[in-house]
Amino acid sequence: MALRKDIWRPAIVMAAAEAILERGSIEGFPIAWLPPMRSFQFLADPFGLWRDGRLYVFVETYDYRVRIGAIEVLVYDCDFRLVDRQPVLNEPWHLSYPLVFEAEGETWMLPEAHRSSRLTLYRAVGFPTQWEPAHVIELDHVAVDATPVFHDGLWWLFYTSADREPDKMSALHVASAERLSGPWTPHPANPVRVDVASARPGGMPLVIDGLIVLPVQDCSRTYGGAIRPLTITVLNSELFEAEVGAALVPPTSCAPYVEGFHTLSAAGPVTLVDMKRTELSLRGLSIEAVREVRKLGRAVRKRASVRG
Repeated sequence: MALRKDIWRPAIVMAAAEAILERGSIEGFPIAWLPPMRSFQFLADPFGLWRDGRLYVFVETYDYRVRIGAIEVLVYDCDFRLVDRQPVLNEPWHLSYPLVFEAEGETWMLPEAHRSSRLTLYRAVGFPTQWEPAHVIELDHVAVDATPVFHDGLWWLFYTSADREPDKMSALHVASAERLSGPWTPHPANPVRVDVASARPGGMPLVIDGLIVLPVQDCSRTYGGAIRPLTITVLNSELFEAEVGAALVPPTSCAPYVEGFHTLSAAGPVTLVDMKRTELSLRGLSIEAVREVRKLGRAVRKRASVRG
């Protein structure tokens, strides 16, 4: 039961993702923070879509007392004033990384949900708050932070594997398909990259000078310690080659959120990021202790009901 808890906070950076990558930092660009949460709660993994002059920011919302993430949307007007905030998606399992995008005449969300043991693509039936399961994407592994991009006439899906705890951070896989609904073909070289510093997807892919640039997490020092651009120089049905760039870390101007940086999502003229601080207190330990006591109580009651 760890005393120290990661507390993430997203922000809107007033610059295109390409400009941030060229500079190698968000330092110097104006930012607007998303609202703070109460103690031992956070928002993370921001992804955004513009529609009718409004920016819809989809985020994971998390409470250490519950430990099951859900998805919310925060709506900003053209002056980046928060005008609405609503729950979007709840499941019995943990949800995060709500990657939203438009394709094939629909609006889609592909959230991280590896604890469900499957990868489910959701379709908007009443944007932004109503979503329905549309397709289960079958792959070679249960995917973590699956990230799609359409390039050179095919869909490509980047993800790490949930098979082993270290693989979640370090084993990058790729699959391809002609349509989002599949069938998806895993790359024969999977895992195409094994590196704790540059494998786990961390945001919306870009296409720059004809090459896919995938934001990936550098977890070598801490979970979500930094973002690195992974430029994929060769990608086809047989080969994968990539070059990793320098780490983007939180600038000191973002204090106290300077201990991690694990999402970089392009959203037109702005970019959505999240950064973390850690919270150290005896209260964090008490939250864990209460959870463990409740789990033990549920287990005892379950055994008693079976015997009865």
